Amino acid sequence: MPRSPEFYFVLLGAIKLGAKVGPLFEAFMEGAIRDRLKDSQARVLVTTSELLRRVPIKELPYLKHVIVVGDIKEEGPFIDFYKRMETASKDLEIQWMAREDGLILHYTSDSTGKPKGVLHVHNAMIQHVQTAKCVLDLRDDDVYWCTAGPGWVTGTSYGVFAPWLVGATNVIRGGRFSPEDWYQTIENYGVTVWYSAPTAFRMLIGAGAGLMKKFNLNTLRHILSVGEPLNPEVIFWGKRTFDLYIHDTWWMTETGAQVISNYPSMEIKPGSMGKPIPGIEAAIVDDNGEGLPPYHMGNLAIKKGWPSMMRAIWNNQEKYESYFIPNDWYASGDSAYMDEDGYFWFQGRVDDVIMTAGERVGPFEVESKLVEFPAVAEAGVIGVPDPVRGEIIKAFITLRQGYTASEQLKKEIQLFVKQGLAAHAAPREIEFLNNLPKTRSGKIMRRVLKAWELKLPTGDLSTLED
Repeated sequence: MPRSPEFYFVLLGAIKLGAKVGPLFEAFMEGAIRDRLKDSQARVLVTTSELLRRVPIKELPYLKHVIVVGDIKEEGPFIDFYKRMETASKDLEIQWMAREDGLILHYTSDSTGKPKGVLHVHNAMIQHVQTAKCVLDLRDDDVYWCTAGPGWVTGTSYGVFAPWLVGATNVIRGGRFSPEDWYQTIENYGVTVWYSAPTAFRMLIGAGAGLMKKFNLNTLRHILSVGEPLNPEVIFWGKRTFDLYIHDTWWMTETGAQVISNYPSMEIKPGSMGKPIPGIEAAIVDDNGEGLPPYHMGNLAIKKGWPSMMRAIWNNQEKYESYFIPNDWYASGDSAYMDEDGYFWFQGRVDDVIMTAGERVGPFEVESKLVEFPAVAEAGVIGVPDPVRGEIIKAFITLRQGYTASEQLKKEIQLFVKQGLAAHAAPREIEFLNNLPKTRSGKIMRRVLKAWELKLPTGDLSTLED
């Protein structure tokens, strides 16, 4: 379903009836839809007449009812949404649920590329409320805009549940990204709190300061980021442009809500994920679940039992149990370190960390340095096998408008990283691309870059932006 009033009516209505809901992204094609509906064994689907053609109904034996928003003849499994709404009762007997009853099923891809269903329960809303207050800083009189679509966990946890649980006004806008439209939305509705993604902020940077000056954005008082690590350069841009720091937040589909964040009340260390929210215990641990001292890279882990923790991987108990390591830690799959002040610093996915000539290098650290170079718009970094060094660093780069790819530019970029970071962290290979493969939530898909480089299968690409 697209972001339409009908989507939100159905989502909240189904939850009130006690159903588990599973939002699907409107750009999914037939294969992605089939995989998710088949694995979830969904019995009811709500979609539009335009999107219905992508649903392989004959291949979905569990699907009994298809409610269509738009023109449809009621026969077989098909139900006309508007026709039924005309005669629907105005009264509803709500199904009261226990805190551990299933609420929402979100599908996400792991490093293998195979999508898996992550189940959250009603208890998660405790954390949605608390983080809406202490991280988003939402108040009754706020006008809040989360730019994520509801097909992703951010678009439900913080695009539906959190703002409405605390009584904020929630702006919902569909369509594709456009700098003019986004700035106009902030001006038109007087947005005060804005939650978006680093990719969007970088695209706004690329649109130039001249465009922004055409709009009145003075209502903004708090800006946050989610979806991928926030480069320091974007934080500095936010301060220069809006006189506001952009606050990074770290969490994932499996955590269900924000876990480590930069709060309005704390000092910002640009590039840091921040600190755990109150009540959350986080640490950097080794593979045996033992804590590591400050500045040692290891597994970013969360102590089991927070309110919004996933309760199952749908139809895959073995996969669910694999997330937990000794001493009751949830291993996030992210590599990070903690400094002496308790701030966490993301370094990459554990399976993305590069071992080059005996040194461990986090790809995000290199990517952050690369995007500080004036010509670089975006960068994705991977490790490539090398007979001498084990791995070498390769960077895939998109350039800002007005710059042209050349061997000389490669040398300048390599020298910039070498002088600003370390010699061993400088990419030995650079490839210029027109676009980087990203998920629709803005994460650079390093596994796809690596698959392309090594000529391996890319796995599931249903979350690919384009």
